[in-house]
Amino acid sequence: MKADKQTVMRLVKTARGQLDGILTMIENDRYCIDISNQLLATQSILSRANREVLKAHISGCVKEAVEADDADAKIDEILTLVDKLGR
Repeated sequence: MKADKQTVMRLVKTARGQLDGILTMIENDRYCIDISNQLLATQSILSRANREVLKAHISGCVKEAVEADDADAKIDEILTLVDKLGR
């Protein structure tokens, strides 16, 4: 992985902590909107983590593949991810 591991790990651990909090909120029958807001916040953090990984992949792995004139597989991977992100 080319992304800064500490940054990505911090984000994922934060999201994990929020998920634990959301589970507690559900168990305690908290207000639906409060739960939904926390779910959205967690999704946002995971999106940030994913952007960090993808930016590092493009600037590292994909760049190296382009320089080696072997970018087709990396481009296909990125296009597959773009399709998933659009869903």
